[in-house]
Amino acid sequence: MAVRVDKWLWSVRVYKTRTMATEACTTGRVKVNGTIAKAATKITIGDRVQATRKDRVIVYEVAGLIEKRMSATRAAECVIDRSPPPPERSPDFIETPVFAQRERGSGRPTKRDRRMIDKLRGERR
Repeated sequence: MAVRVDKWLWSVRVYKTRTMATEACTTGRVKVNGTIAKAATKITIGDRVQATRKDRVIVYEVAGLIEKRMSATRAAECVIDRSPPPPERSPDFIETPVFAQRERGSGRPTKRDRRMIDKLRGERR
């Protein structure tokens, strides 16, 4: 038995939607056994699937074939993770700066608070 690679990637939760999995195959970000795969490429147990997502490369060995999304535990049984560890981030790396964060439930900012927020953002009125 064989399964389409885009269906398998979607069902084992590498991509959130099947459309995203198909698009990844179309743009050449998915390889099966070292060769670039189209969405309709059939995979079998033992194949090696490599998918590139953002700054990460995911390498899975096919341990089970599923075409539809099932529970996460069932999906985890169908893959053997051979991915390299994620790249280390420098200690001074900041994902997104947080400006003017307020406590939840504290209501709308006062006029004074608004002026302080604008000052932090570098905005002037």
